Amino acid sequence: MDLNLNNVTFIIVTYNSEQVINNCLDSLPKEASKIIIENSNNIETKNYLEKKYDNIKVFLSQNEGMGSSNNKGIDKSNTQFVFILNPDTVFKNNAIKNIFDEAKLIEDFAIISPVNTDSNYPNYITSNKVFSQNIIEADSVDGFAMLINKKKFEKNIFFDENFFLFLENDDLCKRVKILGNNIYVIKNAFIDHIGFSSSTKIDKDELEYLRNWHWMWSKFYFNKKHYGYIKAFINIFYNLISAKIKFFYFLITFNNHKRRIYKMRLFGLLNSMIGNKSFYRPKLDD
Repeated sequence: MDLNLNNVTFIIVTYNSEQVINNCLDSLPKEASKIIIENSNNIETKNYLEKKYDNIKVFLSQNEGMGSSNNKGIDKSNTQFVFILNPDTVFKNNAIKNIFDEAKLIEDFAIISPVNTDSNYPNYITSNKVFSQNIIEADSVDGFAMLINKKKFEKNIFFDENFFLFLENDDLCKRVKILGNNIYVIKNAFIDHIGFSSSTKIDKDELEYLRNWHWMWSKFYFNKKHYGYIKAFINIFYNLISAKIKFFYFLITFNNHKRRIYKMRLFGLLNSMIGNKSFYRPKLDD
């Protein structure tokens, strides 16, 4: 497969990501085509990035979530391949070149991913199939760095926009494998993933509540979508009971922070179980 900077667009979804986005963009080739979806609708961020960097387009959006925002970026691209990145990622050394070089050995693919430099947090689940010395097949890869072949998706259906946060990449990979398409990991292409909060305007505690709400919502929705309601309930039952017990424990021990964490888990899960959309949104600092 012939990959080069002329047929790849780099897509980054941000939300007031000033503390990390520069390092990410600096690790990309200047001539690379770049699309930013700025979910805070911040015109200052748009003006700053478009002035500082070449070959970049910034589109403002109203915090539509990862699935919807990635789809918006893909829709605005005009290349066969798109490289989905989180703003807190940084390519190492010759990572992009190595991906392009190794891809020449691959006849066809749906998704390619580099390797997270932190081996304690592997970003892929291997299928234990070795394609070549530097290429392995995978069942799924994390969403912070995914090179996508747009031609491999039926009716241009990419990310499920019902996911606001978490598991949208797992859902995408599962659909890829169901269709009989391939996912590969390039073992000699490395990327740093800081795991940094993308927004400087969200309170740390509020961010934790947001993540817990959406983690439980997405977990049940993912299971229901792929395995049916009954199996989803069975798979999530332990989480439901655990969240209830911990909520009441922290309630009677007056630990308000922990109490609210498990309240958010319960609310996220229950809303997903009754079919509500993933509506919870962050509260911003003034």
